[in-house]
Amino acid sequence: MPVPDESLVRFRRVVEAALAELEARRQEVNDLNVFPVADGDTGDNMALTLRAVVEELNTMNGQPIDVIGRDQIVTAVARAALLGARGNSGVILSQIVRGAAEELASRQGELVDPILVSAALARAADAAYASVRDPAEGTMLSAVRAMAARVAHDLAHMDKRRLGPDATSEEQDELLAEVLENALEAGKEAVARGPEQLAVLREAGVVDAGAYGLTVIVAGCLAALRGEHAPELEHQFAPAALHGPEHESSSFRYCTNFAVTGDFLEAARFNTLLEEIGDSVLVVGDDKTLRVHVHTDEPDSAAALFEGVGEVSRFDVADMREQIADRRLRIAGNGDEPQPIERAACGVVAVASGDGLVHLYEDLGAQVVQGGPTLNPSTYELLAGIHAVEADEVIVLPNSANVILAAERAAELSERPVRVVPTRAQQTGLAAMLAFDPGRSSEENAGAVGAAAEALRTGGIAQAARDDAQGRFQEGDSLGYAGEDLVAWGELREVLPRTIAAVAEGCEVLTCIAGEGAPLEAADVEGALPDGVELDWQQGDQPAWWYLLAAE
Repeated sequence: MPVPDESLVRFRRVVEAALAELEARRQEVNDLNVFPVADGDTGDNMALTLRAVVEELNTMNGQPIDVIGRDQIVTAVARAALLGARGNSGVILSQIVRGAAEELASRQGELVDPILVSAALARAADAAYASVRDPAEGTMLSAVRAMAARVAHDLAHMDKRRLGPDATSEEQDELLAEVLENALEAGKEAVARGPEQLAVLREAGVVDAGAYGLTVIVAGCLAALRGEHAPELEHQFAPAALHGPEHESSSFRYCTNFAVTGDFLEAARFNTLLEEIGDSVLVVGDDKTLRVHVHTDEPDSAAALFEGVGEVSRFDVADMREQIADRRLRIAGNGDEPQPIERAACGVVAVASGDGLVHLYEDLGAQVVQGGPTLNPSTYELLAGIHAVEADEVIVLPNSANVILAAERAAELSERPVRVVPTRAQQTGLAAMLAFDPGRSSEENAGAVGAAAEALRTGGIAQAARDDAQGRFQEGDSLGYAGEDLVAWGELREVLPRTIAAVAEGCEVLTCIAGEGAPLEAADVEGALPDGVELDWQQGDQPAWWYLLAAE
């Protein structure tokens, strides 16, 4: 059994503190991003990458961390960071982690001291620059190199640069904190210089999000080493008015990330192929594992490039247009200091169409995927919706029979646990969401919401788009459905009560969601209710259906 190494236990504590500090300020980091494109989730991506490292440290092979050797832990950490990486910032951060880890693994038997930290930071900076085909100064690349340069410079002036085997934990923490404090100052200076080096930052009036995120991480490390609050960092804000259209995004919609595992993998050969279908391309890793990042309108085509080469997994897609719109609304409506985001155990993705229905779902806490007039989003739109949920697990309400298969495919592709509740109508999902509890798991919520959906009786009234082949109705007539069965047709004032009777029989409350151009008002619908049934009237603005009905 390997000899216990107390420094590994402290290493986990330091990484956990860095993640906690980044989690507390990740929305602030998100709102800064304008380069190389406005992904809108730099803080999220860096936090997810770091969280993957923490999870690996907590669960590595089921063994206690204090009995694992350094070489094993740094190899596992580097791989966890690579597989957990998201976006440009996350991928570059994973390479910083990998470079530092490789240096630590090469120094068997040495305590982590200023000399080893200096070597690790230098290798981390080299790995970060090597991961980007066209490195830009003023970004997190400049920040990590500035930190490495400061530590290397300070070594010449330090009284104590090495630690012997008899050094105490307190001595090691104190010395490492001194080194990282100076590195943090260099990082802050690099962040402040960013707008001078990069016109896009200067024009937007912000600093680089990734560089700032890196200083947040180092501040968290310092907090753990000294057992106190993290050092003060100047809060950074991104005025919405300064984010001009020229900085909104690349010409592509989806920030696409996935891993490829196999043998004899060559990262370089895929860069050109990916640039033919997108931009912001990063392919990093080794001959057995690659992490791929690309902005594209064709996430499936990006994955298809690796067919026959290796196994594609850990697929993740973010809709950058939605991120930009959300950020603009948030910044425009709130000038206060960003607050930490509380992450729920489970969230909801719901497919909806119509401004009113979208707002009804959002009021219940759902992440809405716009279904369009035909209520038919793509797998990747659903996957982007899953990505946007601030929760560890997700349930998806497809709200249409035609969307269920796409939702199930998105659930298969997603890295986080996702359950699909096969709702077949928008009103079904809306009413069933009352059984949702964000504190429960996706499995528990899928069961509860699914049971609530099954207990509902639903229907709707729409206008016929064409003549009936059987001669029952003509184009323009009203059609009434109970479930998927046609139960009434003809004039609306005759169809309405017959349809309501079929849906609401034996029920106490009928929910009616009025659609776009619905010809009758709430009073007319209420007058058509059977005795003893109350009306819950909602404005949904959905296309195609004049009225959506649900009763329990």
